[in-house]
Amino acid sequence: MAAYLKSHSYGEYVFDHGWADAFERAGGRYYPKLQASVPFSPVNGARLLAADPEHRALLARGLRAASGQMGASSAHMTFQNAAETDLLADAGFMTRRGLQFHFENRGYADFEAFLASLNARKRKNIRKERAAAQDSGLTIKRLSGDDLKTAHFDAFYAFYQDTSNRKWGQAYLNRAFFDLIHQRMAEKIVLIMAFDGGRPVAGALNLTSTTTLFGRNWGCLEDHKFLHFELCYYQAIDYALAQGLSRVEAGAQGSHKIARGYEPSLTYSSHHIDHPQFRDAVAEFLAEEQRQLEAEAAYIQANMTPFRRP
Repeated sequence: MAAYLKSHSYGEYVFDHGWADAFERAGGRYYPKLQASVPFSPVNGARLLAADPEHRALLARGLRAASGQMGASSAHMTFQNAAETDLLADAGFMTRRGLQFHFENRGYADFEAFLASLNARKRKNIRKERAAAQDSGLTIKRLSGDDLKTAHFDAFYAFYQDTSNRKWGQAYLNRAFFDLIHQRMAEKIVLIMAFDGGRPVAGALNLTSTTTLFGRNWGCLEDHKFLHFELCYYQAIDYALAQGLSRVEAGAQGSHKIARGYEPSLTYSSHHIDHPQFRDAVAEFLAEEQRQLEAEAAYIQANMTPFRRP
């Protein structure tokens, strides 16, 4: 189980800054905390890396025990699967749920078959957005494996920094990171880039498994109408269908994805806080948050998804 003793909460995509602030204003010390996660990436999957269910349960209990031994205020696991969430609950962790938006491949032969499953208004809107992006004079390419060159990552790093600057965020990944993934896992990278002549102007970085395309980062140096939707969402669906993948996980947040065929999907995180009164306060918060989340998910599914109704 990969875990990190952390003195901050950046790069986790499950936000507990408010908890930390409240605990420290009350005189507590929230950091360090023990965090089991994939850093800087809200990807859902296994975190307890053992084949035997009893061993996974032992790891779940071990995370809580290790937190106490290290003098951490709390132990956290993010974006684990539902089965692991149950094991963590059995070990005394509180469960927190979140929403992402995923494209699910229901056996569509191609993008047109996917469009046929949508209502007429949404189908027309997607065609309009794709036409505007594709008729902008830019050339769009999907690059993977041997097609990827150092120059592509030079350009993408500039895109990545621009996105971080626009959002007043911190660029967690340095230039060396992109060289490392290029060297070590080029066949798992799908870099979708837009070129003005030979000059790259925008790009979306994806990683792929045998079942899923994971949208990770986006950036651009020029604004072109609907280009973000084309590179991040429509091209991703195109690629997933061509490769026979079962889904596209387009990263955290983003209700604008719903109209483009991405549906609400629950995510899970688990949290143990050592201080009993503060743990009770967080549990009360989580119960209210879950009621709101369930209502939001039900409303989206009933009223906002673009699929045709029976």
